[in-house]
Amino acid sequence: MASEFGKALRVSVFGQSHGRAIGVNIDGLPAGERIDLAELGRFIARRAPGASGRLATSRREPDEPVILSGLENGVTCGFPLCAIIENRDTRSADYAALAAVPRPGHADYTAHVRYGGQADMRGGGHFSGRLTAPLCIAGGIAIQILAARGIYVGAHLASVGGVEDARFPLEPTRELFSLVASRTPPVLDERAGEEMRAVIEQAGAERDSVGGTVECAVTGVPAGIGSPMFDGVENRLAAAIFGIPAVKGLEFGAGFAASALRGSQNNDPFVVTGGEIRTETNNCGGILGGITTGMPLVLRAAFKPTPSISKTQKSVNLNTMQPEPLEIRGRHDPCVALRAVPVMEAVTAVVILDMILEEKGYGNF
Repeated sequence: MASEFGKALRVSVFGQSHGRAIGVNIDGLPAGERIDLAELGRFIARRAPGASGRLATSRREPDEPVILSGLENGVTCGFPLCAIIENRDTRSADYAALAAVPRPGHADYTAHVRYGGQADMRGGGHFSGRLTAPLCIAGGIAIQILAARGIYVGAHLASVGGVEDARFPLEPTRELFSLVASRTPPVLDERAGEEMRAVIEQAGAERDSVGGTVECAVTGVPAGIGSPMFDGVENRLAAAIFGIPAVKGLEFGAGFAASALRGSQNNDPFVVTGGEIRTETNNCGGILGGITTGMPLVLRAAFKPTPSISKTQKSVNLNTMQPEPLEIRGRHDPCVALRAVPVMEAVTAVVILDMILEEKGYGNF
């Protein structure tokens, strides 16, 4: 499986949702970087279902990473960092029927075809959102390394169903990122957050699910990172972010809304502020020609509704090739976008750190 990404910094994710453990291998971390394991644990905990209360799956996993290599006395040693998270709260019997009857909207059918019926799809297998936990290990480490250089990453739940949060300001701050991360749901406008909560709870009560979007921003990235045509910042971010389960769309800056504007409205006027080139607006999302402008990077990802819902759905039996109704058991998020907020931060941080290391080299970073 091509479950890896990165060039100077190579991240490989392994394991299955109901296997013994899931984990990540990170090759290319610069040596001598001090990693606060308590802070890393707090970041990973933001993704865990317990942080979202009734708005998330009832599956309870402590998600405590066990670092096997690459870290000595809390400092990176330059060798590959390997970490695992043991799976403990599994109920594989809930997925027995899915071996022959694929879930609509899930990878059950395509995995069956691709791997000849041999894929371990308990809990979603390697396609499960559970695999975002090791991504958060890699991202949590990358976030700390970037923060030590004045580069900060933050995200919020931008929408759920038809309820929209406010957008990040032109120049979001580290303090704003921390404030949003402390909220449940993680939003800028708490009134919008309450409306989102009601929408998610209603979907769950109706044995259904709802989609949402996550907006992510990165501040402090220097201008000049990235290359045309197929190795730009958007290209690299898109390739990695589409690896997050349930992502179905991605936009940068004004995104699709720019298609309804004129050039005079969409162009970001250049100004000089404090001796630096900045822009009055940021419709380009901090990227021009695949290269960073020095303004905050701004991107939004769209997450589809969770396909595993307990409403009866139409499917087929792969053994008999006959129609068969499906009623899914198990524990599932009514809105995956909610817990995807730190995952977006994690993947974005890894990509940005990778591109900076590639551009500047370890010695000049």
